[in-house]
Amino acid sequence: MSTTRNGLIVAVLCTLTISCWWVIREYRRDLGLAHERVSVGSVVQTPCGQIEYASSGDGPPVLVVHGAGGGFDQGMAFAQPLVAQGFRVVAMSRFGYLRTPLPNDASAEAQADAHACLLDALKIARTAVVGASAGAPSSMQFALRHPKRCAALVLLVPAAYVPRESNGPPLNAPAITQVLFDTALRFDFIYWSATRVARNALVRGLLATPPEVVEQADASERARVVDIVDQIMPISPRRRGLINDGRVVSSLPRYELERIAAPTLLVSVADDLYGTYDAARYSAQHIPGARFAVYDEGGHVWVGHQDDVMSRIGSFLQSSSGGASAR
Repeated sequence: MSTTRNGLIVAVLCTLTISCWWVIREYRRDLGLAHERVSVGSVVQTPCGQIEYASSGDGPPVLVVHGAGGGFDQGMAFAQPLVAQGFRVVAMSRFGYLRTPLPNDASAEAQADAHACLLDALKIARTAVVGASAGAPSSMQFALRHPKRCAALVLLVPAAYVPRESNGPPLNAPAITQVLFDTALRFDFIYWSATRVARNALVRGLLATPPEVVEQADASERARVVDIVDQIMPISPRRRGLINDGRVVSSLPRYELERIAAPTLLVSVADDLYGTYDAARYSAQHIPGARFAVYDEGGHVWVGHQDDVMSRIGSFLQSSSGGASAR
């Protein structure tokens, strides 16, 4: 009896050891690939500080401003369809993301000026701007602070001001979002583990998208969502940017929307769990001549509409940003 029990204990310990070894091996491999993916950006020194960026394509320039949890890599992955449509995409890492430091003044206004500094360094006189999610505030500020340099403005599921009776924050968030921010978004290993055992929680809490919408989507869209979740790795060099985004987005004031002169397209989704639909609609109502495109379902990452969204953005930019140019 004792021999049998000892044998079971040894078997369990061996299984646990092998399992731990496999987990560590897989984690180190995936983390290494993630660091390799984000190591290809360029870094430029500007009067606004060090800025990391990547550029791809030829044609009219488009500055892509990533959302929370992103970096230049997220912007480039998002904008590849625009490259295919004949644009030159420039994607940067915003303050606190990857190799762009977090300055003392990390406001949306300062970030907008940093966009201009990057354009100066790249000798781009005028550009279209696509601001997604938490990238929208600095994109709007760029249009306000540097109007002659903004050929067109696209605000995609934007974090933006909207009047609320409760005087609460501009955006809502699923209840699980704060839990994830305090746990999975603190350490690479915890986040990596969550991508393996709690992916639906990440889809709902971080991507603000109903998991059932993803489950009903076609294979290409499900794969795109998986890629978005996985590409948030590594977390550690994005943590300061995430914290700053939370600070900026939670206290957004009303911008002078009526002064935005660039042709503007806003895109949102009615079931976006961050509630960007109301903010996008409000902005569209007050930006002169703004167009507003809305989808009934698809969550914060517009599941099921990727091709249509990118085609719509490309067509809008082609008709609106003819003045985008390099010096």
